[in-house]
Amino acid sequence: MTAATHILVIDDEQSITDFVALGLRHEGFEVRTAADGRAGLRVVDEFKPHLVVLDLMMPRMDGWELCRALAGDRSRGIIILSARDETTDRIQGLELGADDYIVKPFEFGELLARIRAVLRRRSPELARVVRAGDLSIDTATREVRAGERALELSVREFDLLLYLATNADQVLPRQRILDEVWGYTFFGDENNIEVYIRYLRQKLGDSAHDRIQTVRGVGYRLCSRPASPVATRG
Repeated sequence: MTAATHILVIDDEQSITDFVALGLRHEGFEVRTAADGRAGLRVVDEFKPHLVVLDLMMPRMDGWELCRALAGDRSRGIIILSARDETTDRIQGLELGADDYIVKPFEFGELLARIRAVLRRRSPELARVVRAGDLSIDTATREVRAGERALELSVREFDLLLYLATNADQVLPRQRILDEVWGYTFFGDENNIEVYIRYLRQKLGDSAHDRIQTVRGVGYRLCSRPASPVATRG
């Protein structure tokens, strides 16, 4: 499976870091947190984040100094998340190298959209869009579209759909899907696949099972073209 995108959240308000980290992990990102600028710099060296979300008013090293320290690596995105809402603060943050500036209080959905936009611009090495017919899956931002329609998927739904799309038009045995998506150490049964296939079909509008086909006694196949007359429906 594709390695997760790394995001570091630096803020001395634990309620903020916990809230943002929880939401980003739910979206499939790998997240670390730090409570001040100096601790954040240490995590940067170890964690190698693709994007940093940072507060301005922090102990030991404030966000201005931290932004200066991080701005030298142009492959890493920076988003300032601060209660300071003066235009001069926004201008200073952007001039110091931040890609975006969001004022607290904020909506998580907006933060997520801005993170995805910065990742697209700043981390082209992460960009890998898997396509199968009108289905497109951005593995860096974890955005999924079916035609013009954006799909909201859980982490497991995303991983399963990505695996099916990466192997589009191939029949994938159930055990292989379990091994690749759930992992070799998973001790559940194949019913888990059926549950998540049902979720994906509902979100894709695949009521006829033409897009995700069941091959009885074997597994599943995601079709990049309309189903053939001989395909087995399940």
